[in-house]
Amino acid sequence: MSSGWGRWFGGGLGAGTLAGLAAFALVSGSATGAASESAAGPVTPRLVEESASSGVRQVYDGGFEFYVGGGVAAFDCDDDGKSELYLAGGANPAALYRNESPVGGALKFSRVSDPATDLTSVTGAYPLDVDSDGITDLAVLRVGEDVLLRGLGGCRFERANERWAYDGGDDWTVAFSATWEDGQDLPTLAVGNYLGPAAADGSRACVPGALYRPAAGGAGFAAPVDLSPAQCTLSVLFADWNGTGRHDLRMANDRHYTRDGGEQLWRVDPGKAPVLYTEADGWVPLRIWGMGIATSDVDGDGLPEVFLSSQGDNKLQRLADGPERPAYEDVAIAHGVTAHRPFLGDPSLPSTAWHPEFADVNDDGRPDLYVSKGNVDAQPDHAAEDPSNLLLAQEDGTFVERARQAGLVSLGRSRGAVWADLNLDGMLDLVEVNRSRNVRLWRNVGVGSAERPQAPGHWVELRLAQDGANRDAIGAWLEVRTDAGTQRRQVTVGGGHASGHLGWVHVGLGAADSAEVRVRWPDGETGPWQAVEADTFGVVERGADRVRGWEAPR
Repeated sequence: MSSGWGRWFGGGLGAGTLAGLAAFALVSGSATGAASESAAGPVTPRLVEESASSGVRQVYDGGFEFYVGGGVAAFDCDDDGKSELYLAGGANPAALYRNESPVGGALKFSRVSDPATDLTSVTGAYPLDVDSDGITDLAVLRVGEDVLLRGLGGCRFERANERWAYDGGDDWTVAFSATWEDGQDLPTLAVGNYLGPAAADGSRACVPGALYRPAAGGAGFAAPVDLSPAQCTLSVLFADWNGTGRHDLRMANDRHYTRDGGEQLWRVDPGKAPVLYTEADGWVPLRIWGMGIATSDVDGDGLPEVFLSSQGDNKLQRLADGPERPAYEDVAIAHGVTAHRPFLGDPSLPSTAWHPEFADVNDDGRPDLYVSKGNVDAQPDHAAEDPSNLLLAQEDGTFVERARQAGLVSLGRSRGAVWADLNLDGMLDLVEVNRSRNVRLWRNVGVGSAERPQAPGHWVELRLAQDGANRDAIGAWLEVRTDAGTQRRQVTVGGGHASGHLGWVHVGLGAADSAEVRVRWPDGETGPWQAVEADTFGVVERGADRVRGWEAPR
């Protein structure tokens, strides 16, 4: 990141190069946020802020170690289908909040205080079921030792570093991802370290990220493997970038601290040492202030595009030469997602982007793109008032900015976030962490009102389940087919900025009142197409011949 950061670590920064203006115009919505998919563009949902009434009181704060990070993990820890929230606090204790929202109603949470979860120096967290016991665990990232928390049920946790032989290190960590390699009972974990411990003079330097693989014999994790060269990493993601079923590791890195560094993609073959892709493999060098990673099949070709958040212009990368080589080209301008300057507030200066996430917030069958924004702290050469973006997908593959029309304007210094259906009404709600301000929550009421919500389109929400290791089928591809086409969603843990969600996979169906779904499981086996009704929850179980229905408790 630029400018003010250099004073802390003894280096200077040049300003980022700004891309041209995105090739689309802002389109106003109606008073309720509803619009028709024609000249008015995509339907804009209405988001009602319920921060004050939700019961959530949590501030991410502290000195320069907490300028980055500020994440939230959303997951179900009391087995009622609703997502609880675990919120980083920085210099303040982290906090776990139980979801008590009535189905379809206002967002309500209550604090669950426990020494196991009320850790300090927390920058972010990601949920996953490490030991495949059916209870979600937490990977907690910190300035200092990272901690794995084992879920005990009933939203209770215990420290598990010793139980799983996990070396949490003592670095400044913001990034995490996980995958399961063939034949392993435990996941392979990737940690992206930002900077190492402070030296005697207070300075800090980049340190390598680390790969944690299961130890031989199943006795927890082996000693971590350095992912050198060190690059000051702010986001990592295991993902199948070319449809082969192999999950390689993408790393988003802050260009300021490494004059010859850049973004990275590691080839991770089971049982072999990770190897960096190079220009000889087709990799195109890229140096940005990499802060977050999100993937989605934007153009419908069956391969995921990669969105990278940064300062100034952001990147949307697609494979230029097909799946054989990681030769990416930037198509952000063509799709209208550079989002390089604020759409209001301080549009004369470049933006600072953090958490990117693809999510279908208007249920039209096209994933939209959300990008959290906010000044690092007080950088004068970047926008001070820098609202987050809600970029709605259009039929032609471009995106249009609609945060203002949706009621989603925030001028705080936003950081991590998640989109999740917090009240189980089929519409995705938003939780956004802000530096030095309370967390903000918005309830999606669609084209209705707070009193009478109405989904803009049809939807399904699905969970994947398989026996044995990797119960949640991390690494699987979910396909949902209607007359309008096939949507593909990759089930991953990681990416974004210090924030992750595990639970229902939400898929908008538009006008379709039913769909067919199938899963390519992590080992490559593809299940049969199975019918599912619109506006329902269901569990896709490996080996079953139909989707098992699920109803929210009333």
